[in-house]
Amino acid sequence: MTSTTTHALKEWAIAVDALERGKTIMLLRKGGIREEGKRFQVTYNQVLLYPTYEHQQPHLLKAEYASQVKPVTSGWHPETVRIASWAEITDILAVNDESVFEALLPYHIWNDQFARERFQWKPRQPLYILLLRTYRLLQPLMIPYYQEYGGCRSWIDLVEPIALENLVPVIDEVNYTKQAARIRQILS
Repeated sequence: MTSTTTHALKEWAIAVDALERGKTIMLLRKGGIREEGKRFQVTYNQVLLYPTYEHQQPHLLKAEYASQVKPVTSGWHPETVRIASWAEITDILAVNDESVFEALLPYHIWNDQFARERFQWKPRQPLYILLLRTYRLLQPLMIPYYQEYGGCRSWIDLVEPIALENLVPVIDEVNYTKQAARIRQILS
C-alpha cells in the first residue's frame, strides 16, 4: 500500500532547493502573519516541501544563494508548483539568544542580517530552528497553484494527495545525525 500526504510546509524556493541538494538541514522560522494565534508552531512533523517565491529577499541570504534568487512582484505565484521533496522534521529548537547564530552560520543559507531582523520582529517570541531530514520524491511533480495555497502562512494542505513511495534521502543517516548533533551542541 502506498502512503500519501497533502501536508506541506511553505518555504522560500531557494531554501527548499538547498534542502533538496543537501546544502542544509536547517530552516529558521518565526511564523507567517496568518499563523494560528499569530505564533509559529509546528502543525505537521512530516511534510512535502512547497517552494514560494514572493517573499524571497536576496539581501538576507549568503552571497552564493542571493545570486540565485529572481525577485518577483508582490502577489505573484507560478501557475504550477514543483513538488520534489518530502521531509521529516526531527528537531524543533527554540532560540532566544541572537549570539548563537554566528556559530550556526556554516549550517544554513541566511546571513547575519536575516537573524537580526527575525529576532527584532516580535522580540519576545523565540526564533525556531527546524532540522529536516529531506527525501527526494521518485519523480518531481508539477501541481496546479490554487488560491488557498497563497498567503503568509507556513502550513497548507494540498488539494490532491501526493504519493510517498521510493523516497531517496538527500543526506545519508550517518551524516544527517552528525550535522544534527553539532547543531544541537551549539544550542546547548
